[in-house]
Parts: sequence; C-alpha cells; structure tokens
Amino acid sequence: MNDSPARLPLRTAAAVKLGNLSSTLSQKMGLGAGGMIGGRVALKLDPQALNRLTQGRRVAVVTGTNGKTTSTMMLARAVSALGEVATNHSGANMPDGHVTALSKQPDAPYAVLECDEGYFPAVAGASNPAVAVILNLSRDQLDRVGEVRTIERSLRDTVTALKDCTVVANCDDVMVTSAAWNAQKVVWVATGTGWHHDSASCPRCGNPIQWQGEHWHCTGCDLARPHPNWITTDEAMITPEHHKVELRLTLPGKFNQANAVMASAAAYALGVPTEEAVRRLRGVSNVSGRYRTIQRNGRSARLLLSKNPAGWSETLTVVKEANHPAVLVINAQEADGRDLSWLWDVPFERMQGRTVIASGERATDLAVRLTYAEVEHTIVPDPLKAIDQMPPGAVEVIANYTAFRDLNARAAADE
Repeated sequence: MNDSPARLPLRTAAAVKLGNLSSTLSQKMGLGAGGMIGGRVALKLDPQALNRLTQGRRVAVVTGTNGKTTSTMMLARAVSALGEVATNHSGANMPDGHVTALSKQPDAPYAVLECDEGYFPAVAGASNPAVAVILNLSRDQLDRVGEVRTIERSLRDTVTALKDCTVVANCDDVMVTSAAWNAQKVVWVATGTGWHHDSASCPRCGNPIQWQGEHWHCTGCDLARPHPNWITTDEAMITPEHHKVELRLTLPGKFNQANAVMASAAAYALGVPTEEAVRRLRGVSNVSGRYRTIQRNGRSARLLLSKNPAGWSETLTVVKEANHPAVLVINAQEADGRDLSWLWDVPFERMQGRTVIASGERATDLAVRLTYAEVEHTIVPDPLKAIDQMPPGAVEVIANYTAFRDLNARAAADE
C-alpha cells in the first residue's frame, strides 16, 4: 500500500476542482453545506472519480441501518492515531458525499466513509476497502430503501466478492451474520443487539430462528451465531486477547457502547492499538447535533435522532432511565420515508405515565399511535413551541430525520 493517495489523472483532477468550486458556491449562496453538490458535479464530469480518489488510501466503509454516523465519527477519530483521515461523518453518505469528502482531503492516507446500505455495493466496488463494517440491518424507509432481506442479499453478494478486506460484523444481528457469513475474513463482534423483530426467520432458507439466551441458530440450515472475537459488556468490552477495557464514553446508551466496540474492532484491523482507539472515542460527545442540549426559556432540551423502529426502541430505552417529559417529533418528507406505518412497530408503551407532546408535520399520525399505546399526550405541531409548553427543567426531544435537522437549524439560529 502506498504511503499517500495516488496522483489524480487530469480528468479527475479537473472534475474535483470544479466540484469543490460548486460546493463553495453552494455554501456562499446559502443553499446548503455543499456536502453533496460538489461530489455530484465531479461524478458527472468523471464517473470514475470515487475509484480514483480512493486509490492509494486505506479505506474503511461503515454501513448498516442505525448508528452509521456515530460509528463513522468514532472510527475516524480512532484511525487519526495513524495519520490524516478523510471522512464524511456529517451524514452525506452516498457517492456524491464520498467524493466531496475525499476531494477536500486529497492527501489523507486513510479514508473512513459512512455509506447508505443501498449504495454499499457500488461504493465497496469502487473503493476496494481494507475494512467493511456492518452494524445492523432492520426495516428503514420501505418506500425508499426497500425490504430488509433485499438489502441483506445485496450486502451478502458484495462482501463475499471482496478481496483483501476484513469484514467487521455484528454477530448478534441475524441479517448481518448472514450477509457476512461467506466473507473471506470476518471479525465478529457481540453487541448485545436487542432488536430481533426483522429476523424471526432465516434470510437464507426461510426457516425459523431459535433463540436461547444470547445464542441463536437457524432450525433449517447451518446459519448460527458465530463465536465473537470482540464482546460488548456493561460499560466495557472484551478484546480478542481476553482483556477487559473500560469504555467510559461521553455518549449515552448501550447502543453507543456497541458502536464504540464495532469502531474499536475496525480500528484494530487497520492497526490502531485498542487502548489508543478507546481513549480517542471517549472524546466524542456531539455527532452532527445528536445528543446536543439546548437551553430555551428555562428548559434544558436534549436532542435525540431516531429514524425507524429499531432506532426508536433503543432511544426510548435511554430516555426511560431519566423519566423526563418528552417531545416526540415526526415528519414524513422524502428523506424520512413517506410511509409512516413503521410507527406501529415502535414500543411507545414505554412512554406511559410521563408528560408527552406529539409534534412535527405528522403530529396527528403520531397522536393516533400514542392513543393506542395508552400514552396521554397533547399535540403541538411546532417542536420549539412544544418545548416551551413543557415544565421548566430537563426535556427529552426525539425526532426523525428532517424533523431533527430542521429543529437543530432553528435552535442554532436562535442562539
């Protein structure tokens, strides 16, 4: 492997330059952060730009339904122990965003790329990653992403064909295990994943999956929980050398502990010592506004992002521990997925007995679900006004994608 990225062909260099110019203009005109448009222009001018920009770098690609942005930031922080890292952990996770991120740091010898699971085959094929991280697979925006078993099969075909790639895979997720089962080199991580609603039957043969404690197996074929190389425990992890390492993360929740162990395993595969990786992960406290706390009219509101049933289930577990009043915010724009049927798979029953406000563009749809969950609530469509109507003190605000994005932007503008 070269010590630095390869020199770009003339066509790619010109495409990147014009793409970066487009990104800068987008920012100056207030049209956006420029994370997508620059890459889009570059790829139009040179369809091979992603392949050319990754040559000579050691690349890690992070994919899955939930936790991609956080895990990507964690992994990039850890890998920075080895040298400069080009990364797109702001969430622009399609090829356009990858090209933009890589072109902004052309001399970085490492790249850590968050990748939408639907684009993973194309991105992995173009970037020839040294490490591929598969976090989890569950239902997400059926009208855009498609059925989870279709995604699993696509990832399975891709990782099986990858050469000289270490696949870091969640062995507590049946879909992920199936996707990584035939890869040439797999590092299995036990994350303690609690969401099993999308894998009652085997993705390979269709027979039932049987669970016995943390272990599971297919009743019709040889697919079963592999022996983990890395193990997530309460506030710590067990390494392949059987060393216990305390995590002591700033970020809340067991799901972030799992993200940290996945990132540590991937960093180790790239050559980062575990203790050094964990030391760097402890400094991650704010991921593109996630977990940020805003002060507003005597209320201290923590902003949490959840986009699908599995993500909401994990987040509701976190907020249940504090039992603060909660504002739940739902939109159904294109980026969220317009189909809101997934609300019925979220265990909102956990919110019973606390002060709850349904908010967002689709607050009434959420209110119907909360009514059936026997959660007393009021409806205030504007999230900031909803926060203002809460009692003074701590408030939990859980929002899906565009609702979270817009709320963050409005809160920043008010500061």
